[in-house]
Amino acid sequence: MNQHIDDIPPFDDAGHEREWLAQERAMRRERLHLDPAGDDARGRRYRLLARALREPLPDGLPADFATRVAARIAAAPAPTLRFEFALMTALAIVLVIAAAAVTAIYGSEWLPSFSAILPAPQAPASRWLLALAGCLGVSWLLGQWQRHGHRKTSS
Repeated sequence: MNQHIDDIPPFDDAGHEREWLAQERAMRRERLHLDPAGDDARGRRYRLLARALREPLPDGLPADFATRVAARIAAAPAPTLRFEFALMTALAIVLVIAAAAVTAIYGSEWLPSFSAILPAPQAPASRWLLALAGCLGVSWLLGQWQRHGHRKTSS
């Protein structure tokens, strides 16, 4: 028998081993170009599969495929995001309403613990927190302004 087949340890399931041996026998008979008349139906199917796997894949894509796809994408109208924006806005509104409702219902229980960790309004730390919030707000506003200005110049 073939050296490759002899090196394989026996299977735990006799049915799997018979199936594997039938596949190997069909592949060997196909490789040696033996007459398929002596094969059973399963052997003929495996030989057909072995023949198909041995064939090179056809060149399915034309040489300028990427160029044509890029041109089609460039020519397509830009999708409008109104529907997604409307859904996002609706979700944000629902979340704000839910947060307000939760705060109104349960706020009296956990709001005092937050006020306990905040510094007193006259403490020096309060001024630094306000300065930090102001810097963050101004940075965000400048970023929005730059993005808005950049969109106008690129249009």
